[in-house]
Amino acid sequence: MTDSRGPQPQYEGYATGPLPGEREPAPAQASGPYHPPQAYPSPAGGTQGGRPQGTQGGAQGAAQASRRPRTGARTTPRTRKARLRVAKADPWSVMKVSFLLSIALGICTVVASAVLWMVMDAMGVFSTVGGTISEATGSNEGNGFDLQSFLSLPRVLIFTSVIAVIDVVLATALATLGSFIYNLSAGFVGGIELTLAEDE
Repeated sequence: MTDSRGPQPQYEGYATGPLPGEREPAPAQASGPYHPPQAYPSPAGGTQGGRPQGTQGGAQGAAQASRRPRTGARTTPRTRKARLRVAKADPWSVMKVSFLLSIALGICTVVASAVLWMVMDAMGVFSTVGGTISEATGSNEGNGFDLQSFLSLPRVLIFTSVIAVIDVVLATALATLGSFIYNLSAGFVGGIELTLAEDE
């Protein structure tokens, strides 16, 4: 059986080159990190650790520049102000606060009176003044007015306590009445305006 196709062209790769089993192994490439193909070209400064060197240096320089304090700037504290208005005073809260304050004031009054009496008695004021008054008011029939017995410590404390109780009642009532009057006046004129300042 004869081949009627005629002469066939010879491929140079197969005709001149060695067979796959006879090819020499390719020289080993230099060892180094593998760089995958990039979709965008690298910047001119190159890359280091996935970041452009130029960008990293610029970011560090900007951070250092922002951290440096300005030597010529004056650091003065800024004050914030708020303007507020007391529109209403709650009478119940005013009554409670005034009651407690008046009780504290009454206790201080009683204690101060007792201390003052003991100091004056130790200095001999009552005996000296009492002797003078008894001589001035005395007569042949009587010894006169006895100041020491009249201004004794129990009588002084009782008198001061009565004044303190009256002061508690009056102060509480007047403070509560004052809150009602303030609410009425604030409805017409708007109340007391306050300016509050906050230092940073």
